[in-house]
Amino acid sequence: MSMVEEGRAIFLQIAQAVEDAILDGSLAEESQAPSTNELAAFHRINPATAGKGVNLLVEKGVLHKRRGIGMFVTAGAREALLAERRTGFAERFLDPLLAEANAIGLSPADVADLIRGRTAPPDQGTTP
Repeated sequence: MSMVEEGRAIFLQIAQAVEDAILDGSLAEESQAPSTNELAAFHRINPATAGKGVNLLVEKGVLHKRRGIGMFVTAGAREALLAERRTGFAERFLDPLLAEANAIGLSPADVADLIRGRTAPPDQGTTP
């Protein structure tokens, strides 16, 4: 989990750190999630703030409480988070990119060619 960053509500950062752990597989579905107190101690924050982040994940259906045991990652949470992040990616990055491309006369095919050119391995298949 990452360190607390300036400018964003801490409880949102806590929620995202747990989501990131689910997405990268370090926190598996049906496994026990860190407790509010563990998150608070790790990030050196107030347990109420950590609890607010955990509650956000409960509201989203990512975590669920097992009475007397603790919080657990909900089955299907990873796929739901991937779908949410993919939608967010398109809205935050692709929509503005395509709007700018259109404004400067680039077609979607031109944009795809630019992306391929930026991601192609250097010197692939060339000989000096």
